Amino acid sequence: MCAARKLWTPSEDFIKNSNLTKYNNWLKEHYNLLFDNYNELWQWSVDEVPLFWKSISEFFNVQFHSPYKSVMSDDPMPFTKWFEGSTLNYAEHIFRNKTSERPAILFASERKEMTSVSWTELEKQTAALQTYLKQQNIKPEDRVAAYLPNIPQATVSLLATISLGAVWSSCSPDFGSGSVLDRFRQIAPKILIAVDGYTYNGASYDRIEMVKEISEHLPSVEKIILIPYLNARPDVQGIKNVISWNEVMSTPSQELSFTPVPFSHPIWILYSSGTTGIPKAITHSHGGMLLEHLKYLSFHNDVHRGENFFWFSTTGWMMWNFVQASLLVGATIVLYDGSPGYPSISALWKIARLAPIHHFGTSAPYLIACKKRKLDPESIADLSSLRSIGSTGAPLPPEGFDYVYENIKPDVWLCSMSGGTDICTALVGGNPWNPVYEGEIQCRTLGCSMYAFDDDGKPVTDQVGEMVITMPMPCMPVYFWNDKDFKRYRSSYFEFYPGIWRHGDWITITPEGGLVIHGRSDTTLNRQGVRIGTAEIYRSVDKVADIKDSLIVNIELPHGGDFMPLFVLMQDGKPLTDEIKLAVRKQIREDCSPRHVPDEIVEVPDLPYTISGKKMEAPVKRILMGKAIDKAANPGAMRNPDSLNFFVSFGKEKKLIV
Repeated sequence: MCAARKLWTPSEDFIKNSNLTKYNNWLKEHYNLLFDNYNELWQWSVDEVPLFWKSISEFFNVQFHSPYKSVMSDDPMPFTKWFEGSTLNYAEHIFRNKTSERPAILFASERKEMTSVSWTELEKQTAALQTYLKQQNIKPEDRVAAYLPNIPQATVSLLATISLGAVWSSCSPDFGSGSVLDRFRQIAPKILIAVDGYTYNGASYDRIEMVKEISEHLPSVEKIILIPYLNARPDVQGIKNVISWNEVMSTPSQELSFTPVPFSHPIWILYSSGTTGIPKAITHSHGGMLLEHLKYLSFHNDVHRGENFFWFSTTGWMMWNFVQASLLVGATIVLYDGSPGYPSISALWKIARLAPIHHFGTSAPYLIACKKRKLDPESIADLSSLRSIGSTGAPLPPEGFDYVYENIKPDVWLCSMSGGTDICTALVGGNPWNPVYEGEIQCRTLGCSMYAFDDDGKPVTDQVGEMVITMPMPCMPVYFWNDKDFKRYRSSYFEFYPGIWRHGDWITITPEGGLVIHGRSDTTLNRQGVRIGTAEIYRSVDKVADIKDSLIVNIELPHGGDFMPLFVLMQDGKPLTDEIKLAVRKQIREDCSPRHVPDEIVEVPDLPYTISGKKMEAPVKRILMGKAIDKAANPGAMRNPDSLNFFVSFGKEKKLIV
């Protein structure tokens, strides 16, 4: 690989004041260890795994209500046990940060100007809901499910649930009833907390009928708590066992308390995208999430007490849980409910000014959309308080890096990250000690024994390989719900390399320790023996201004050979001309290889995405190869299921579908 261009270098003060430096100094004082650079510190953290995680628990003064017998068992992944014998509570560590000096939550929506929720009010509301849940006989391991947008009541509901040792699970209200039931039926919740509706992109969506349908098909639900969010007095006729959120909040409550639970006790259930079947119910632990979130937000995002932390998300994406985790380190969370493009694409940058936001989290597609519209955020909003910009959800191309430094803020720290629902954190991300290079994520995170494996299962540097993790981490799932024999768990991560976690991404690890994500390894473009990730194609196509978005697949033909179409979504009002097609082919030939120039460039009315914002390459490939839509994808888990109809017609037209 060619050496990447350096875009940002941390100042001496930035390094000195970072939480990572404080930890390094603490290691010197308590363990007689001092590391001269990040790579040395990372190497120690993966060579001495039990000692590293023990140090994390000590550095952050984790409150164990009963002591642990050992940090880590000798059991291989996925059966490794952590801090056996100990008990704790994730929510208790959040409320250790309560203060009258700043709010706990800042909240804005399409319909509501920014307001604040004090720590006193957050504690009061959490105690009220906790009291009600106790009255409903909710006990540890009982499930509480939520059908909520990104609003303060969702935060209250999460905290009240996990404070009792009950298990949280949520879907955003843009999920259809089928997708919600695919998820919640697996876990049989006792309580459902829902809204009557929500607003997105200026339009209102009533969800009362949806709540009725969900409740009718979830016999485990004993009580529904309804939040009047769209309307002050929603019509709840026909919904059984319903109580208003306002009534719950006005009931006399006990003081907020915290139930100590074992380290491995389930805290929440997240779901895989479910594009091709029933979503996996990925279950994480109180202790694993606590240690991992303290580590990542402190060392890799460098969030300090009193700062405002924002990441655009919905409650159906793991990044929502990650936002709540910033409360662990004394931050104020900034919540936004609505479309990032309403009333204009500058909406989120205006919120960055109002809060003001110190750590601004978004997605690569959002930054690219801002770039293509030539948006200059600093001319719209005062971003002087902004310390970092985080990007995830898809690989950020080099042009996205350039846009941040040329058009948003030249001295901001761009801490791009990548991880997933599987671990509810990032495995690669920010590093406050090192420079930012164009197109590269800065580092493997501490405690993450990650390598790039070649076809022979050997680690490689400076070339593309499979992302693998060779040592256990506490943030790995404790199990999948109802997967008692670990069959789905093992098949998801451990079948390809026995005993080693295969994450499913193509990556390059640079000699300096930086990383480039090339896209999912299950959608690799293999042309005449040369493999590249789809992300590399998208980086090239993104350079063509008139193209809004793109999707590429490679179809292996029955009688040999292959067919690789590129599907493009044009900017509003822009036609797909021969000149644009020529520009795309030229760009891909220069950036990737002549082999990966698409066989055909096809304009589409829309491109398929999951509700959580993942581009659906594999389902499109299956449809083009003849699978019916309901076999290739789960339309209920999609943002725009009608978009798949085009690919059925295209496959038939090209005789890809017999």
